[in-house]
Amino acid sequence: MLKFLVIGVALFLVYKLFMGDKAKREMDKAKVVKKKAASGEMIKDPICGTYVEKDGNIRVKEGDKVHVFCSYECRDKYLKQLEATTVNSDDS
Repeated sequence: MLKFLVIGVALFLVYKLFMGDKAKREMDKAKVVKKKAASGEMIKDPICGTYVEKDGNIRVKEGDKVHVFCSYECRDKYLKQLEATTVNSDDS
C-alpha cells in the first residue's frame, strides 16, 4: 500500500512539474506578443482581435491601408462587412 502511495505522489509531482512548465511557456509567449505589439511588429486582426505578424500572408488592401488577418475566415468576414458597407452607402 505504501508503494502505491509513493508512486502516486511521484506521478503527481511529475504532472505538476510539466503543467507548471507549460503555464510558464504560455506566459512567456504572451509577454513576447505584447512586446512585439508595442513595437509595431505585430498588429491586431480587425475582426477577432488576435495579434498577427505585420507582414502576414493573409491581407486585404483597402485604399492606402493594408489589413492583416489571422485566418481566411476572418478575412472573409471583413470582406463581407466591407461589401455590406459599400452596398449600404451606394443605396443612399
